[in-house]
Amino acid sequence: MKLLEAGARAPVVAHQGEDLGYDLFALETVALGPRTTVKVRTGIAVEARHPLTGAPLGLLVRDRSSVAAKGIATTAGVIDAGYRGEILVLMTNLGDAPFELKAGEKIAQMIPLPVLTGVVETVESLEDSARAEMGFGSSGR
Repeated sequence: MKLLEAGARAPVVAHQGEDLGYDLFALETVALGPRTTVKVRTGIAVEARHPLTGAPLGLLVRDRSSVAAKGIATTAGVIDAGYRGEILVLMTNLGDAPFELKAGEKIAQMIPLPVLTGVVETVESLEDSARAEMGFGSSGR
C-alpha cells in the first residue's frame, strides 16, 4: 500500500482474522447531492498479494453497513490485481437530501479475492445439472 497524498490513511481491519474487508477512508470532504454519484478519493494505491503465497489478489469495494444505512451506496467496485493507480470509491446518494462525507471518515470496505480468471473455452455442450436451464425463481421463494 502506498500513500499518495498527505492526509491519506492506510486501510485498516478492526478485527484481524475475523473481518472480511479493510476499511477505506475518504481523503477529502465530499458533498453528495440527492440522487448523485461521485468519485471519492482515498489517496492510496495498492498492490494486493496473498499473505502466504504472494499470489496477486483482486479487490472488491463494497458498502460499509453504517454508511449504507444512511442511503449512501458504494457502486462499481472491482479493482483488478494489476491496477496501481489511486483507489477511487464510486458512491451514490440514493436519498432526497444532501449528504456530506468528511475527510478521514470510513466510507467503504475493500475485500481481497483470488484472481481465478483464465482462458474461456468454447464447447458444443455443457454438463448436465439438476437445475439445468431453470432461472429466476426456480428454487422457490
